[in-house]
Amino acid sequence: MIDSETARIATRKGPPRPSDAVGLIAASDEPHEMRDPFDIGEVLTQLAESGEPITIHAARAREPVMARIESVDPELPHFVLDLAGGATLPRDHKLVLVASLGNNAKLQFELPDDWHDLSATGQLVQATFPETCLVLNRRAERRHETPVGGNYTATFILMSQKRVLQLYDFSTGGVGMRAAPQQAMGLRVGKKLDAVRLDIGDDTMVVDLVIRLARRFRTFLLGEQVQIGCQFVNMTPEKQQQIKSIMEKHDAAHRRATAHQ
Repeated sequence: MIDSETARIATRKGPPRPSDAVGLIAASDEPHEMRDPFDIGEVLTQLAESGEPITIHAARAREPVMARIESVDPELPHFVLDLAGGATLPRDHKLVLVASLGNNAKLQFELPDDWHDLSATGQLVQATFPETCLVLNRRAERRHETPVGGNYTATFILMSQKRVLQLYDFSTGGVGMRAAPQQAMGLRVGKKLDAVRLDIGDDTMVVDLVIRLARRFRTFLLGEQVQIGCQFVNMTPEKQQQIKSIMEKHDAAHRRATAHQ
């Protein structure tokens, strides 16, 4: 019998290499801010469980330092970095951490000034949660915005409740949903949604999703809303073909509508 900790270690990525380095988010990329400590704790925990490489950029340093998040304690709250290749962090430097969240998304934040070494070698570094993170969610796949009217929804069970959210776009990589704040309770970055029924016009499919973006915005008609960007996970070849066929179908319908204008 394999315990959960052994299974977690077995599925983590190996030690990061210099080739895994991720560049800083540019201001022109238009990232949004994540400030909720719960959201920050969830995404740091997600990175710890996956072993995703962390790139640490230091001002005036020629090469970044590579690391992984070894552990996260959301109660304190703090996290521990495991630096790769015997590296140490320079003092009196602004340190910016960047990590990939998958599907062309990035997380970026400054390492809080209270960081300190946990080991004599300086390989393990502990710090409190950052007050704010930048999140960039740029999908590489071409997106289709859902038309006004029609049946474009995502239906799933969360916290023993049935949720039905409106789709605002879809692509071969994932879907975008919108909801009122009360409908979006529990929908946080890193949350996995199983067996989600997608109604895309006349087509229906059941998929697993993971939330990569959750941000609030305000509209003139609906007031405060939450934008939720999701990535497909556990996609079989059959489901990948199904979403491609749906995209092709909507492409053809768009071309016909444009030709008659």
